[in-house]
Amino acid sequence: MALERSDVEKIAHLARLHVDAEEAQEVAGRISSILALIDQMQSIDTRDVAPLAHPFDAVQRLRKDEVTEVDQREYLQRIAPATQDGLYLVPKVIE
Repeated sequence: MALERSDVEKIAHLARLHVDAEEAQEVAGRISSILALIDQMQSIDTRDVAPLAHPFDAVQRLRKDEVTEVDQREYLQRIAPATQDGLYLVPKVIE
């Protein structure tokens, strides 16, 4: 499927994009080559190919779930302007 310059101009208008007349021909060529590649890929027989969930049979190594930071809650709440029951109080912004 080949796109023509007029098709690109229509698409650009609908997308509210500015495409010059000389640019439109180049864009039409690029889009046409992409569509040709898609047509070529769709023509390949994949009946005997098992679908892949991921191209690599690898698992992600996870680190141990352990605490690495010290608890600074009391210190941070002491320097906060207003706190109550372990929460930070902020001014009301929505009525």
